[in-house]
Amino acid sequence: MPAWTFGLAALGVAFIVLPPLALILRSPWGAFVDQVTSPESLDALRLSLITAASSTVICLLLGVPMAVVFARYDGPVVRVLRSFVLLPLVLPPVVGGLALLYTFGRLGIIGEQMHDAGIDIAFTTTAVVLAQTFVALPFLVISVEGAVRVVGTRYEEVAATLGAGPTRTLWRVTLPLVLPSLIAGLVLAFARALGEFGATITFAGNAPGVTQTAPLAIYVSAIDDPQAAIPLSLILVLVSLVVVVGVHSRRRRGGAGAV
Repeated sequence: MPAWTFGLAALGVAFIVLPPLALILRSPWGAFVDQVTSPESLDALRLSLITAASSTVICLLLGVPMAVVFARYDGPVVRVLRSFVLLPLVLPPVVGGLALLYTFGRLGIIGEQMHDAGIDIAFTTTAVVLAQTFVALPFLVISVEGAVRVVGTRYEEVAATLGAGPTRTLWRVTLPLVLPSLIAGLVLAFARALGEFGATITFAGNAPGVTQTAPLAIYVSAIDDPQAAIPLSLILVLVSLVVVVGVHSRRRRGGAGAV
């Protein structure tokens, strides 16, 4: 490799590594435990974990069927639908939250009818789950879809010739083959949901104990005292690091199946 690539690679690594290191060096370690275990921080962390887990389950239920359909069928309609499904990957989160608000809010195209029936979603914990699902779902879809394309249809065709129906083939053949990528997609979706901010604050608000997740709590703390926001930020950095290491190691073990 050219020598200059190592220099640019080192510069890129430093650009990514230095900011988390700065949080560690500037953290108020004397008050770290007290700030992390404060009622506000614990409520925000608890809400983040519960809503992120809930949104991950929804991503699993909706994302796997979409990924299989996108991988097995091709055509103009499927391509357009796939583009819309992957849109949250590049869409500004605040725009996504605004779109959810005008869909499920009191004046939304669906929310207006729900409000008339006595059901309000916007600015509730349910809104947090929906916002997290909206931004996290594409991560699962794209991970599983790539794996399904790689494994092909050979084993599914063999199962069909042996008398297995479509549902049994999906459960006993397709999903086991793409399991490493499915797990990686779930972990990535959970991590994305856990760190969601823009769509959440736009669609769900920032009510402590109801819609204030850990990223929102960090934002509020940083306004008054940036240093006070560091301990909770480090907790999220640690969780994200565990996710990255776990996904990376599983992909290495999973080989070609983990896309």
